[in-house]
Amino acid sequence: MLALAQPAASQDFVTNVSNKGTVAAAFLEIGIGARAIAMGGSYTAMAGQSEMIYWNPAGLAYLDGLSASFTHAEWLADTNFDFFTIATPLPFVDGVVAASFTSLAVPEQQVRTVLEPEGTGEFYDAQDFAVNLSVSARLISSFSLGVSGKYISQRIWTESASQMALDVGVYYQTPLSGLAIGASISNFGPDMRLGGKNLTNIIDPDLINRGIENIPVEYKTDGFPLPQIFRFGLTYETPLPGKGNLVTTMSLMHPTGSTESMSMGIEYGFGNLIFFRAGYQNLFERDAINGLTLGGGLQYILRDRSKFAFDYAFSDWGLLQKVHRITLGISLQ
Repeated sequence: MLALAQPAASQDFVTNVSNKGTVAAAFLEIGIGARAIAMGGSYTAMAGQSEMIYWNPAGLAYLDGLSASFTHAEWLADTNFDFFTIATPLPFVDGVVAASFTSLAVPEQQVRTVLEPEGTGEFYDAQDFAVNLSVSARLISSFSLGVSGKYISQRIWTESASQMALDVGVYYQTPLSGLAIGASISNFGPDMRLGGKNLTNIIDPDLINRGIENIPVEYKTDGFPLPQIFRFGLTYETPLPGKGNLVTTMSLMHPTGSTESMSMGIEYGFGNLIFFRAGYQNLFERDAINGLTLGGGLQYILRDRSKFAFDYAFSDWGLLQKVHRITLGISLQ
């Protein structure tokens, strides 16, 4: 009998993917500061704000005094996101030192199994956090450099992972009045890998032969890269007739956890007291979910030029509904 071999049916594999869900510590991609988010997260070329520790540490160098801010958001899927930062100029050096703490927490929930779907009586929670320390200095009056070192931790129940990472940024005030350029690389570091007591077990590696049983083993999880993000941005600030001021921003972003995108933002301020903001995030990103951002702020300036600020931001996340952020800030001269 003559057998004719038939060619195997060809298979098409999808290669044009967005890389979403392929990085560890994805909470590091959550934007910081209600003002920045209301302007579409287009904040790379801003300066003089303590939140620059997240977007571009080089922008910290233009702080005039002690500055601190706190941001809170009821994040997606009933999680809580919080961020606190404080920054102060260095004595005898034209530079600034800053520190921050970022946290994403999942409320305590029941442990459920197939055999006990109503709960085993145990509870678990999860928390991600990062501690950041930054130094920024003006090398010349119009150019600054910033470097950050951060400790990153992730935990779910008894499993955890930790890692160190670096951020580096530059900022330049161009000769054109009001125009600034900024660039930064965030979260540069080794992969993260979970480990913990629930990854250990006792097994029998050979069910046929006796004498080899109850062998302790430890399961090894895969490592995943940190969400490295390269940002490049422009900011243009111009005074308007009367007491108005207009700030427009644009940022390009190349992340490892998604495709390239662009963000834009605009802010109108009146009398350095009340601000209205709008922006759009992730233009041209494949599989983008969020986009439109809106917000505003109030600022009160004392006679000694100290400032107190309240900012609010709204983000539209489509099927994942909406996110509201608030930021409280203080700047002392």
